[in-house]
Amino acid sequence: MKGRRNIMGKRRLFCFIIMMIFATICSADTHRSLQAVDEFGEGTHPYLSPATKVTVEGIILNRSEYMVNIADGNASQWQIYIQGEDSDHAGTAVYMRKNYFDPLKIYTDQQWADELFRISNDPCGNYEFRPGDRVKVTGLLKFYNGKTNINERHSINPDYDFTIDLVDPAAGLPEPELITLDMVKDSSDDFIFNTVDEQNPSTWNGCEWYQGILVRVNDVNISAGTWGMDNELTIKDSSGLTFPLKLGRGPGFSKFPQPTGQIDVIGIFDQESQDWTIGYRIWVVNYDGNESVLTDNCGLNGYLAGDINKDCVVDLGDFAALSENWLKCSNLSYDECTIP
Repeated sequence: MKGRRNIMGKRRLFCFIIMMIFATICSADTHRSLQAVDEFGEGTHPYLSPATKVTVEGIILNRSEYMVNIADGNASQWQIYIQGEDSDHAGTAVYMRKNYFDPLKIYTDQQWADELFRISNDPCGNYEFRPGDRVKVTGLLKFYNGKTNINERHSINPDYDFTIDLVDPAAGLPEPELITLDMVKDSSDDFIFNTVDEQNPSTWNGCEWYQGILVRVNDVNISAGTWGMDNELTIKDSSGLTFPLKLGRGPGFSKFPQPTGQIDVIGIFDQESQDWTIGYRIWVVNYDGNESVLTDNCGLNGYLAGDINKDCVVDLGDFAALSENWLKCSNLSYDECTIP
């Protein structure tokens, strides 16, 4: 036991040294500066082109597998959002893809699995990240479809890797910022790109102000679209203003029916458009079935020990997952086990 403590102590010391080295060669930054744009919606951060890594800190907003398909062959993706805190009013997507449409830029299945493990677990303690964790992300920037991401610049070269380090586990999700649709849509139901109060320049409004953060819209109804995983909906308020919703890949969209009547919506304010002044949407990655709020509170306080598939219910689905892996193990020194 003493030897194990020594190993863990050395591992944490090594991680601390590595983090200190990165702190000296990477630029500490804010999410607000990463998401800054010009009047055409194009990113203005000085490190969008140079091979200089930046470091930002914030709260994880989502589980990647509830946002994108992480097991879709060469089309597999991985993405989480990190939201800034206090005066750092913005959030940033952290993204990786298995296949960058170039034979020299494709992870093998094993490499992809290794990468998923690396970016999903804290290197200093083998802790699996979850929404609500405060983390520090270091990586390269890339502007794409209206927002600045942290990603690997479409390269599988390890020099381009981003890293995620745990700062404070279970720090808690930020309180969703309450918005009304007239703050992000004008009277013609067009997106309000970016505005500043002339009388108070520190007060911002418009879609760009909410880029990458958790928002809440109250008292709306679903007016169009198809309910289900990976689909799109439209919400409408009492004045007739509308706003797009992107549904994620959480199990709730298959397990529960679409909520009806007047509801509230909580999700991540996102943008995806080649015209950088439009294409905004609210991304709801899962639904917990509560019928009055289209959001996901599943797992925010942890999971029951038997909840293997992490859908917040211990049922036959968990038993099936247990049966599939019966007598398999991941300890290569156990010869009597069947290695998966």
